[in-house]
Amino acid sequence: MSNPVLVEITRGGIVESGHAGAVAVVDSDGSVVFSMGDIERPIFPRSAVKGFQALPLMESGAADRFALTDAELALACASHSGEEGHVQTAAGMLAKAGRDETCLECGAHWPMGEKAGRLFAATGRQPGALHNNCSGKHSGFICAAVEMGHDPKGYIQPGHPVMREITHALETMTGHDLSKTAMGVDGCSIPTYAIPLKNIAAGFAQFANGAGLSPSRAGAVARLRKAVAASPFHVAGTGRFDTIAMETLRERAFIKTGAEGVYCGALPELGLGIALKIDDGATRASETTIAALLTRFLELGSEAKAVTERLDHRMTNWNGIEVGRMRPVAALRG
Repeated sequence: MSNPVLVEITRGGIVESGHAGAVAVVDSDGSVVFSMGDIERPIFPRSAVKGFQALPLMESGAADRFALTDAELALACASHSGEEGHVQTAAGMLAKAGRDETCLECGAHWPMGEKAGRLFAATGRQPGALHNNCSGKHSGFICAAVEMGHDPKGYIQPGHPVMREITHALETMTGHDLSKTAMGVDGCSIPTYAIPLKNIAAGFAQFANGAGLSPSRAGAVARLRKAVAASPFHVAGTGRFDTIAMETLRERAFIKTGAEGVYCGALPELGLGIALKIDDGATRASETTIAALLTRFLELGSEAKAVTERLDHRMTNWNGIEVGRMRPVAALRG
């Protein structure tokens, strides 16, 4: 099955290129309420499921024991830009668990945010693991390991007790047997599993309102949603769509990007979960697609301009001259 085009790029009044993909929107009963493309084909959700991966941090009692703040819990769900506020928050999480940057096994890279990268380069220093966009998630893994009484060393390996808990959380939220699917290695070195979009969206429908979850897990997802809504900067960073959208929508939407054109979301007031994948991995297309779905299912006013303007996004060249538009296809907008 070939996936349909979801996003079009125009130039000179005609469509210059298109981004194909698939979308699943599922309700809390597990029923598909909207779809386009092949939603049964397993895809690697990458960082879009960090909310699920943060559940052992909550359910182990580590978040309570170390008195993690909203900013710290949001960072545990983040793919952050490496700005100073992100780096210091991750360092603070580790310090609360009696650990430091040397425990992180995510690897080091330059800050993802261009401004943050330029500022850091001006210092003449080399980036460390705290600058990795996944350092908050990994700091959460280490906090969970300490609380559970395990040596954090090797926590990125599939057989480590903490990683087994993370894998179990992902499996139970999506209802997909991860022992019978493809496993790869994510950019931050932890396992990533191939899961159908329909299952991922169903998991986010549960994440949206706790339907079908145990009381303790429902409490955990509610706390994570609240933390992200309270501190959207820590989920992404300055100028990033996750942050911009949730600064406007707050508790109305939990959205999270992932590498290779993946986006997921939860709409609490509707009990809906969203999962999408752009075939060519383009982030610009995944952002436009999630914006279209937010406007399709939520009633948004003028205060949500940062979201709605993605429905007809002006594209300019280096001289600031408009050269084209980026827009979701009509079938996606509804």
